[in-house]
Amino acid sequence: MSDQRPYATLLAKGEERRQRILTVAQQLLTRNGWRSTTLTQIAREAGVSSAGLLHHFESKEQLLHAVLDTRDAYDEANMDLSGDLRERIEGVSERFRRAPDLVGMFSVLLIENLNPDAPLHDRLLGRYRTAVDTLAETIRQGQSAGKYRTDLDPVVKAVEIVAFLNGMETSWLLDPSIPLTEVFREYSRSLTRQLSPPPDTP
Repeated sequence: MSDQRPYATLLAKGEERRQRILTVAQQLLTRNGWRSTTLTQIAREAGVSSAGLLHHFESKEQLLHAVLDTRDAYDEANMDLSGDLRERIEGVSERFRRAPDLVGMFSVLLIENLNPDAPLHDRLLGRYRTAVDTLAETIRQGQSAGKYRTDLDPVVKAVEIVAFLNGMETSWLLDPSIPLTEVFREYSRSLTRQLSPPPDTP
């Protein structure tokens, strides 16, 4: 049986190089946006040749999607769907703090891809709609269980929540001194008051 160690070493080096390219891409995209960031710049900052970068990512669009894959994987790994809606929203502030580069990159890419012709528009729109649908379903379940008032439209409230989260990302990036934990805590409390059914009247 042949020794597989050299091959394994090559694979490890290749994965390390790929991760370094992704990290540099995140930083440059946050700083310059995708329109002003070139593959040549990313390769130079990552310490690889243009051919080396293209070995891992065949195009700029493929690299953009890979960067978003990283953000999505982080969200999935750190998202706790077991708690109630208030707890889940309060927990978002910690996700901001743990990965500011990912938050910044996502905000920049979102703004740059509002046009339907932009390369990431369809993916980001789909992600937005999935977030709204997921929150709306959570609210519907709460309404069915008697936890939330039934005279609120779940979709409208879900749109409001997503707008708050996206707006807070931008506000925090603009002014990191914002008391993030307190703002999220107060919003979640306000949301709880809005969703709670009225007390039974004698």
